[in-house]
Amino acid sequence: MLHAKQRPSTRFLVCLLLSLVLTSFWPAVGADSGPDYRYQPPSRDGIGKVYLGREIAQVMGHRGARWLERTSRATEERPDRVIDAMALASDAEVADIGAGTGYFSVRLARRVPAGRVFAVDIQPEMLALLQDRIDREGLRNITLVQGREDAPRLAPNSIDAALLVDAYHEFAYPFEMMRALMTALRPSGRVILVEYRGEDPSIPIKPLHKMTEAQAILEMDAVGLRHERTVDTLPTQHILIFEKPGAP
Repeated sequence: MLHAKQRPSTRFLVCLLLSLVLTSFWPAVGADSGPDYRYQPPSRDGIGKVYLGREIAQVMGHRGARWLERTSRATEERPDRVIDAMALASDAEVADIGAGTGYFSVRLARRVPAGRVFAVDIQPEMLALLQDRIDREGLRNITLVQGREDAPRLAPNSIDAALLVDAYHEFAYPFEMMRALMTALRPSGRVILVEYRGEDPSIPIKPLHKMTEAQAILEMDAVGLRHERTVDTLPTQHILIFEKPGAP
């Protein structure tokens, strides 16, 4: 039997009871087990963090901006075909995740003249370059958003589609990022993932900067995105289209 000095306080008992209630309730509200991250010594182009069997690639910093704007990119990657595959309405609200210098953001802005493009990047230097471009080209329907490594910082149910071009494989927190993006998508909203084809060793891109269709489907399924179709009209990349469940 406890002595008077040892008796737990009412506050302690309330906290203990609340803890027991939450513990018993958690399995019902937390259906998934969270991100499947593993750690290993980093390879030459990786960060040593492994997600669902794939080592995450190192981020290309703002010093590589010139690569994003190379003159050969239009023929190598055919951005027109990417945007065609998105089938956007003229008033669609779209996020360009990992926007960089805005190579796709400005093209999207012209395709949705009555809509809006949210250009999201975690690097302020990239956003500064994009702001200069917006000013030069007089575009009024692009909003710059400085995201975080684990979230795009977009309002819930605010976008119809999200485009991720050669960016997803570098996300340090892919599970958290895509879960947050799911929240930002409207019901039946889509994620368009463009990645170099990891199945093809002849494509001259570092292995960690490519993804197979199967790996992409596995990772999107982990956050509840349904694979709608894969469009292979680009010279070296997959266009993978995923949909958020729910009626419009």
